[in-house]
Amino acid sequence: MEKVNLDAGFDSFDETWSPRLAAELNGQAVKLAKLEGEFVWHRHDDADELFLVRDGRLRIELRDDEDVTLDEGEMLVVPAGVEHRPVADDGEAEVLLFEPTETKNTGNVESEETEEELERL
Repeated sequence: MEKVNLDAGFDSFDETWSPRLAAELNGQAVKLAKLEGEFVWHRHDDADELFLVRDGRLRIELRDDEDVTLDEGEMLVVPAGVEHRPVADDGEAEVLLFEPTETKNTGNVESEETEEELERL
């Protein structure tokens, strides 16, 4: 067992769109990410993805539905197969992500933002 301090975790990196692995449980990963601007449109065919906003504001654009805006303390589960694009256009947002450990950050899309192996905090 290892305690994780979220303040220290977020303070340990500055890169945006480059999640850090904070913990793993039952095949799931808890990732910390700093987001700013627009990410790529993508989907996760076999996995739901939970976004929990710790600081700032995040808009989840959905290809086939209305956008959802998340403020501090709010979360959203994007179901498997739903095409989405996170956007933090009000400055940097600190976000916790919960998804299966093997899930790539860009889902079905390969781009320069794709993280093959996450750095552990």
